[in-house]
Amino acid sequence: MSFTHSQDTIVALATSPGVNGAIAVIRLSGPEAVSITDSVFKGKDLKSQASHTIHFGTIRDGDQVIDEVLVSLFIAPHSYTKENVVEISTHNSKYIIERVLTLLMKKGARAAKAGEFTLRAFLNGGLDLSQAEAVADLIASNSAASHQIAMQQMRGGFSNQLKQLREDLVHFASLIELELDFAEEDVEFANRDQLRLLIEKIYQVIYRLIQSFEQGNVLKNGVPVVIAGKPNVGKSTLLNALLNEERAIVSEIAGTTRDTIEDEINIHGVTFRFIDTAGIRETADIIEAKGVERTMEKIKQARLIIYLFDPLQDHIASVQEQIAEVEALQIPFVTIINKSDLLSDAQRSEYAALNPIYISAKEQVGIEELKDELLNQVNLSQINTDDTIVTNIRHLEALQNTREALEKVLFGIDNPITSDFLAIDIRQALHHLGEITGTVTTDDLLENIFSKFCIGK
Repeated sequence: MSFTHSQDTIVALATSPGVNGAIAVIRLSGPEAVSITDSVFKGKDLKSQASHTIHFGTIRDGDQVIDEVLVSLFIAPHSYTKENVVEISTHNSKYIIERVLTLLMKKGARAAKAGEFTLRAFLNGGLDLSQAEAVADLIASNSAASHQIAMQQMRGGFSNQLKQLREDLVHFASLIELELDFAEEDVEFANRDQLRLLIEKIYQVIYRLIQSFEQGNVLKNGVPVVIAGKPNVGKSTLLNALLNEERAIVSEIAGTTRDTIEDEINIHGVTFRFIDTAGIRETADIIEAKGVERTMEKIKQARLIIYLFDPLQDHIASVQEQIAEVEALQIPFVTIINKSDLLSDAQRSEYAALNPIYISAKEQVGIEELKDELLNQVNLSQINTDDTIVTNIRHLEALQNTREALEKVLFGIDNPITSDFLAIDIRQALHHLGEITGTVTTDDLLENIFSKFCIGK
């Protein structure tokens, strides 16, 4: 893919292929988008029509009518790509779509590559790079929280905050550079105390953004939750109860689950990725032992553990011993007593000190209480999704590099170094901030980002 401003006109199906529905949308962008469409459109003369208008007519290949369509016009620069954009709404027939696309390419359009429309929006100044990435996040969002964060970033919340930081830093960088021109006169244009205050202020903002990544990543990708415990305590039954479907095989035979089973649900706008695991026990069965090994690997990767006990097979001393082992992992966990409908009052009193949640996975008792506790454990209620939250690993790395550069600037202020070295460290901080918004880019970076987009976006 070329990352220079292209003068050709691209075309692609903008709606999802293969999805049952009444309408498909074919999108063109480029200097000849209107004239190419006009050459196959029978209706009004599109070249003389205003931007943001819709026109009814037919798409024809010579005298043959392919379909009745609606054509929407977006004249540059008032479009997503800042170029002339045409969207043709056709009936959602695979045959019609292929005929129209082939006809438009025959008339001079080129098939768009993955992410090429958004790439043009970036190259033409319609979006910065972090906003462009937010477009992909918005398309992939599967919860209210991930959707809201992507919308906030796409609208420029993150970009505007970084832009202000860069402007403040550029001001002092220019003064430092000016000092270099008067090095022989030993003149100081950039007040070091003011510079320190600015760097400390920026550092605190960068630090907060870095800290937001852990929660942001959870909001974007979902909370990985491992359901663990000994064999036959009801882990698979609990997974089925949470998902409200028979996702895992349930059996009275201990060790039925030999491998991990994963699925996800949305709880009040937050996605949880549940992982049912093999029961933890010593076993001579090679396959089951491998399952236990994978269970321990998944537990170490979890954001939260649901640890299940069966009071009919676990006495209190055994439960306390298992809890101590889970606590040693230093991963948040929820203690669950299953089969609570079979508990005696004496047993409930015995387990009370553990502050467990009592459920009956089979009878679906206590499941809503468990869901509430899961939300409480991830503490997402403390997050204001209107604030800037980092969800992108590329942004995190750039922010960490920015923080390191700022630390060098602070060191240089405290241990007076020459202005040229101070200027180098400030330029490094500016460089890494610019990597996020696209002020600083490489072809490899753009290829990596836009190749992950879908065709037509």
